[in-house]
Amino acid sequence: MARPTLVIIGQGAAGLAAALAAAEAAHESERDIIVTLIDKASEQEAGGNTRWSPSYMRMAAPDRIEPSFVRDVMQATRGAGDERYFTRLAEQAPATVAWIVSHGVKFHQPTYYLAKGPPRIQPVGGGPALLAALVEEAKRAGVAFRYRCAAQSLLHEDGRICGVALAGGETIRADAVVLASGGFQGNGAMMREHIGAGAETMRLISPGTSFATGDGIRMAHALGADLSGDWNGMHAEPVDARSKNSAPVVLVYPYGIVVDRTGRRFFDEGAGLVHETWEHFARHIHFKAPDSIVFAIIDSRLFAIEGYERAIRSEVPPARANTLAELAAQLGIDGKTLAQTVADYNAACIGDEKTFEPTRCDGLAAAPTLRPSKSNWARAIARPPFLGYPLVGAVAYTFGGLATDLRARVLRNGAPIPGLYAAGEITGHFHHTAPNAVAMLRALVFGRIAGREAAEFLAGNH
Repeated sequence: MARPTLVIIGQGAAGLAAALAAAEAAHESERDIIVTLIDKASEQEAGGNTRWSPSYMRMAAPDRIEPSFVRDVMQATRGAGDERYFTRLAEQAPATVAWIVSHGVKFHQPTYYLAKGPPRIQPVGGGPALLAALVEEAKRAGVAFRYRCAAQSLLHEDGRICGVALAGGETIRADAVVLASGGFQGNGAMMREHIGAGAETMRLISPGTSFATGDGIRMAHALGADLSGDWNGMHAEPVDARSKNSAPVVLVYPYGIVVDRTGRRFFDEGAGLVHETWEHFARHIHFKAPDSIVFAIIDSRLFAIEGYERAIRSEVPPARANTLAELAAQLGIDGKTLAQTVADYNAACIGDEKTFEPTRCDGLAAAPTLRPSKSNWARAIARPPFLGYPLVGAVAYTFGGLATDLRARVLRNGAPIPGLYAAGEITGHFHHTAPNAVAMLRALVFGRIAGREAAEFLAGNH
């Protein structure tokens, strides 16, 4: 009898966790399973968003989750998420992180940008270090890697997975498949169809994001797989329009004002901590702002905020000028309107500036007469030099995807498709807004579950 074969599609965190977990499970049970991981990128580019991600994970410490984790995540989804899924995530997270630590990945608990909020851990070295360690460990465990290897369709017989057809015409035998190829943010047609007109031109937050073109979703749906998640939802962040860096976020906008090209404010910059406002903000920039660009205007007191650099990942310094008129000219903003906007804003900054606290919602609100309001961090823009950042919205990942159960099995009419699993951004479990620092954690947890479940499936069917 031929050796059972597992194929994992996608070399991000979910795919690597699945491959390593499957290889280890096969070894533990003394089963001879061939585990192959394929990725359509080159070896140097493979890794999807993981290769470029800071990889924060919402945990109180590497060995425990906050007691409020499930409640908070469900609140982010406005109750539309599957509570059982997030409960399983919370239950398995400590063991999954311990497993990753056992493979040489170290974690620490750095300050998250500037804002305090739910505690988060991070692999030392971020996504690149996590990726390198898991690739090395998977290879040591016997996983075979193939690059520039794009999957075209899933093959099946009698309702069971039997292979993967590649774009080049080759067929790989597969008795089980784990789909871990990300969302559809890199597919312009799908972005336009599900997110809306103009979504196809939205900037991608990292080079790895471009490889997530919905292939796994399309292939599984062709087999009748159920779909889930918020198909109009995506995680997006405001980035420096001039930067060539990956994810060049500029997250100091709450400490000043944001105007569009006409020089007018359009939202409450202090409505919450940055991770509570960035998705709405980035989406507004792209779909509603003139020319899909806005400008953060701040004064020199930014430099007095301890650690402000953590909230800026752009390599390009801000525009700087001693007068607002000069700054407006540099940025291409209507100078007269900007001056009036700043004057109106400054007049409304009537609170005690001694209560300013950049790391939390400080309650330093502008006068109620200001429209739009400014709920926190309302200090006058009065001390030159004045600073300006041009910002655009950039998409990181989409929310619509495949329906999976607590064992990472892909569902069809509510029942598992034999031999088909999925984990990570390809699965549709997020709604409305992304729970902060959960995407990487769920990729690893459910990637590991998928790998172990696939190995068990193969052991029981061969």
